[in-house]
Amino acid sequence: MSPKTFEYRTSIDAEGALCAEERHPLDPGEEWTPEHLLLGALSRCTLSSLRHHARQAGLEARGAASASGVVTKRERDGRYAFVEIQCGLDVTVEPPPADPAELIGLAERDCFIGASLTVQVEYEWRLNGALVHPGA
Repeated sequence: MSPKTFEYRTSIDAEGALCAEERHPLDPGEEWTPEHLLLGALSRCTLSSLRHHARQAGLEARGAASASGVVTKRERDGRYAFVEIQCGLDVTVEPPPADPAELIGLAERDCFIGASLTVQVEYEWRLNGALVHPGA
């Protein structure tokens, strides 16, 4: 059995508007750098992954996320890249999951954006008001 395949397409027009497939154009403006967009994509993807796994478990999840990162030359190849990324999430899951660390571990593992990065993302989760450490 072949795994699912997901395909995406974006374009940027001559005025700088970002388009995704047949959706309405998004004009992030000059102040939104590609680096900001990547960090935003990581935050959004991680929240989406959490919601997916919560639904699979019969739960409802909602919340907010923020991400920050450092770009500099990597020691191993001398190329500029993200060398540190932190992603903080403050979420509510109802009813509370029996194993919060397992749910969060699945959300981290299955975020396509995080899985596509070469730098290890440092996550900090606050679930229903309490800090949760997956794998702990």
